[in-house]
Amino acid sequence: MKTIMAGIIMNGVTGRMGTNQHLMRSIVEIINQGGVRLKNGNTIMPEVVLVGRNREKLKKLSELSGLANFTTDLDEVLGDSKYDIYFDAQTTGRREIAVKEAIRRGKHIYCEKPSATNPQAAIELYELAEKAKLKNGVVMDKLWLPGLMKIKGLIDQGFFGEILSVRGEFGYWVFEGFTVPAQRPSWNYKKEEDGGIILDMLCHWRYVLDNIFGKVKSVSCIGATHVDERVDESGNVYKSTADDAAYATFQLENGIVAQFNSSWCTRVRREDLLTIQVDGTLGSAVAGLRECYIQHYNATPKPVWNPDIPQPIDFFENWTKIPEQQPFNNAFKAEWELFLKHVYDDEPFPWNLLEGAKGVQLAQLGYESWRKKAWVDIPELK
Repeated sequence: MKTIMAGIIMNGVTGRMGTNQHLMRSIVEIINQGGVRLKNGNTIMPEVVLVGRNREKLKKLSELSGLANFTTDLDEVLGDSKYDIYFDAQTTGRREIAVKEAIRRGKHIYCEKPSATNPQAAIELYELAEKAKLKNGVVMDKLWLPGLMKIKGLIDQGFFGEILSVRGEFGYWVFEGFTVPAQRPSWNYKKEEDGGIILDMLCHWRYVLDNIFGKVKSVSCIGATHVDERVDESGNVYKSTADDAAYATFQLENGIVAQFNSSWCTRVRREDLLTIQVDGTLGSAVAGLRECYIQHYNATPKPVWNPDIPQPIDFFENWTKIPEQQPFNNAFKAEWELFLKHVYDDEPFPWNLLEGAKGVQLAQLGYESWRKKAWVDIPELK
């Protein structure tokens, strides 16, 4: 048995998600648990260098994580053979150039989504990585959310019978910043900085639908910029130029109809920030990020429309919570472990840059549908 040191360049993890999910709850946790154990008894142990543009932020992150190595010189660490993997969690507009350079330097690639700002660029990244025979992957964290894993288990068990429809509600109120500080970065609401909820969330819905429910066949999408002005991190008022809500319907190849509302301008009156309801001929399920509730055909109430009397049925009553039958890993950490096994033990990892390009493609076609006010078919990417 031996320890394999996995040299990882982590670029852009000073942001909220990069710090919390990728660094502290994934890589640091993997280190603290003693690495990732392989079937042959060997262990993969991350050896990390933190990269960013702000040295003070990197210093604080180094102290927080206990990882001593950090630098603002990406070019230098890309030239260091000690590091095998390049990870990118920068803003979307900076990702393409950095990933291309990392590929040129022979690094395996793991990056956040969207992998690029347009599908042509995203496909090019995949082709470059494949030509260089480099392992590559894109973050598709929602596949490892306990709620969605429970739904996938129900599908595999035939619980739903024939699935008819899928309905997703995602979002929350993001404060404008005038009275209460905003809880998301300002670039999210600037088209010129590659912001926009369609580009952000339709990438997610593509891999969720493709991997759990069925291949996406076509899309109809309407976007909106509901909040015209916001306040940035420096206290300056700016014009919102990117879409902050998206209302999309998808047709899947197997006949399922899926609807996903995504909004940073909605107030939550449901069980979680993301809920997905699946309706089938034999039963239905509603999942949040962690919990999942089911209603079988035999437990389905029989309502009758009568607006003249108070509703006699408690529609929450006949749902059963799926019990916790197994422990669940942090979704980001779970995928990190699989990618490390892919790089160092050649374990399968289908969530590559081509799959990431499919998400970017769907976002672009969502914008096209909005512009044309029409359904748009999804051509196959190869």
